[in-house]
Amino acid sequence: MIRALFICGKNQLRSPTAEQIFAEYDQVETDSAGVSNDADIVVSAEQIEWADIIFVMENTHRRKLTQKHPRHLHNKRIICLNIPDHYGYMQAELIELLKNKVTPHLG
Repeated sequence: MIRALFICGKNQLRSPTAEQIFAEYDQVETDSAGVSNDADIVVSAEQIEWADIIFVMENTHRRKLTQKHPRHLHNKRIICLNIPDHYGYMQAELIELLKNKVTPHLG
């Protein structure tokens, strides 16, 4: 089982889409959060510790995550997907991008 944590800014569009899409995959557990203080779900140390692999949508999210939780990220795989905030929740183009960029990392 792979535990995948998806992170964007406000946890409203990209990361919840990813969480829902990959929750349907066998052998994958998913969660999502945001790095902004006003995110729907602000990323927690518990979520980071739970995750086997962390996917961030942009490098700014990686930077904020590292600033907020440096101790908890030791030995964690963090992959930047380089998906800009141009998509709506469950938008077809976003789903296709996510599948193309995330699937190779799920083994």
